[in-house]
Amino acid sequence: MAEWIALERLAVLPRPGRIVGEAAQGAVDHPAFRHQVLRWQQAFARAPGSDWALYFDDTLDFAAALLGAWHAGKRVFLGGDNLPATLDGLGPRVAGFAGDVPAHYAPLQPDPHAAVDAVLQPLDLDQRELVVFTSGSTGAPSAIVKRMRQLTAEVDALQAAFGEQLEGAQVHGTVSHQHIYGLLFRVLWPLAAGRAIQPRRFFHEDLVGALAEQPSVLVATPAHLKRLPEQLDWSSLQGQLRAVFSSGGPLPEEAALQARALLGVAPTEVFGSSETGGIAWRRWSADQPQWHPLPGVAWRIDEGCLAVSSPHLEDRGWWQTQDRAEADAGHSFRLLGRADRIVKIEERRVSLDALEQQLRAHPDVQDARVLVLPGAREQLAAVVVPRAVDVAGWEDAQRRQHAQALGAHLASSHDAVTRPRRWRFVDALPLNAQGKITFAALAALFRPLFPVVQWQHREADAAVLLLPLGPDLIAFDGHFPQAKILPGVVQLDWAIHYARDVFAMPPRFERMDALKFQHVARPGDCLQLTLGWDAATSVLTFRYVSDHGVHASGRVVFGDA
Repeated sequence: MAEWIALERLAVLPRPGRIVGEAAQGAVDHPAFRHQVLRWQQAFARAPGSDWALYFDDTLDFAAALLGAWHAGKRVFLGGDNLPATLDGLGPRVAGFAGDVPAHYAPLQPDPHAAVDAVLQPLDLDQRELVVFTSGSTGAPSAIVKRMRQLTAEVDALQAAFGEQLEGAQVHGTVSHQHIYGLLFRVLWPLAAGRAIQPRRFFHEDLVGALAEQPSVLVATPAHLKRLPEQLDWSSLQGQLRAVFSSGGPLPEEAALQARALLGVAPTEVFGSSETGGIAWRRWSADQPQWHPLPGVAWRIDEGCLAVSSPHLEDRGWWQTQDRAEADAGHSFRLLGRADRIVKIEERRVSLDALEQQLRAHPDVQDARVLVLPGAREQLAAVVVPRAVDVAGWEDAQRRQHAQALGAHLASSHDAVTRPRRWRFVDALPLNAQGKITFAALAALFRPLFPVVQWQHREADAAVLLLPLGPDLIAFDGHFPQAKILPGVVQLDWAIHYARDVFAMPPRFERMDALKFQHVARPGDCLQLTLGWDAATSVLTFRYVSDHGVHASGRVVFGDA
């Protein structure tokens, strides 16, 4: 087994022959990595202030800077990205920045003349600190302080739970080391265990070849595992992949089973948070496995929510989470969803409250609600009440323009993943009989009123279009409780609606003639609607057909106002 290095002694003594990672110029051994740590240590030692922020794209560069800052006695702040709002938010908290940030932030550079044989003392587990940020239950960004003792305990727990199967494996990842999950799995744990680190994040196109070269570990998220391209030659892995880890959000059963089939390894999910550290794990070798606590973690259910106690916390008291849970057989549990308004989109924590507050701060917004729309890929959606009047009269171009403006308003603090992707503009938020705004009422605003049509023929007096009937059309709701059937009144309304798109018709409806409904239309049917317009008599004719035959037909007479 490879020599285990305690985190506080990672760079103290050079260890010839030990490979730390792979860089563009080749393998980086421990003495070369230690020299890079010393370059950063001496640069940070001369730098003023005790608090410094790091952001690096390259994982090995990040690891050296992190240890260098710690050995210089600095407290390290990690932003999750290098967006302007993130860096500007960190600015008042820190003395400066190091890494891949714009030049006007004057990032610190490593000392090019650092002595190779300089002495490094073991780090103090209680004095060295890392600060990460998470949304917290209030929606405001909260600083989470992690002492090195907590990080050491978590790395030891991961090694005790999974280390034996990973001997000699190289660590690849699709996650950033700027977040606590990536920091532990791609930096601290591999450094302590002697597993070589790949310095960059991989994407699907080049991931297969990298994993197939030698025994490997993949550190991923549900967002990446849900999108594994089936056309890639996963069979070329030939048993080289030792383990697949997933964290940051729940891995759907379908994605877990597909990942197991493609990769040849059952994914191991690790559950936890920035506040609690790692809590439990489960492996998808069976359908819907239960969660098992990591070594050293105690848990209980308090008022329906999970509470934990572990050395990963700042103290050994009980931490009450907002994760609803129930005890399972033995010493395991199952999770039942969140109890607050912090949600995860593509494994990114998002505060719905914070998004709403920022939208309301826009001068053109009177009120707003943000929700998560369920589906194969969950999406953030926003319902906005603009200060303008008569929203119902807006053209589609006006709605797109306002959505783009509000998206740009959010872009300084939220990247594309954590901004709403769907928008609705209304004159007032929907209220139920009790005067409350419900999720169901908000979600209904995003359900389609009309099918996505395909026009086949359009002329001044005739048109043909296809109407695929998706199951989520509002038209199927409630009319026939025993089955989803497209009501006749909807078919008549659609005929008039689409006719007005192509024909110059008088505004006033007078009467219907020869109206017939012959076959029911259900979800999954594709209706062909044929429209005809006789301007001399102001008569609209319509006819719906599908593979099942004729569904409906009739004539509608119009008159001038």
